[in-house]
Amino acid sequence: MTRSELIAALAAAYPQLSKEQVDAAVRTILSTMAETLAGGGRIEVRGFGSFAVHLRPERIARNPKTGERVAVPPKWVPHFKAGKQLRERVDRGVSAEE
Repeated sequence: MTRSELIAALAAAYPQLSKEQVDAAVRTILSTMAETLAGGGRIEVRGFGSFAVHLRPERIARNPKTGERVAVPPKWVPHFKAGKQLRERVDRGVSAEE
C-alpha cells in the first residue's frame, strides 16, 4: 500500500474528513516518526510493532567490480519489529490463502 492509497482508504472510512485533512494527518504522523527515529528515539505502536534505530558496525567489504577491499563505515539504520498481534494476524491471513 502506498501513502496515497492509505490516504484514500482513510478518507473513505471517515467521510466527515476531507482528503486534504487526512493527507495532512498522515504527513504529520510520518514526519513525526521520522524525526523521532532521526533523533535516536524509539516508537512503539501496541498491537502493530516497534521502530528503532540500530548501529551497524564498521566492516570490510569488497568492490564487486575490482575485488578490492573497502572499509564500510558504521551507520545507523531504521529497524522494525512486528508485534505479536500483527505477526499472528499476518500468519492467519497468509495461511488462509494457501
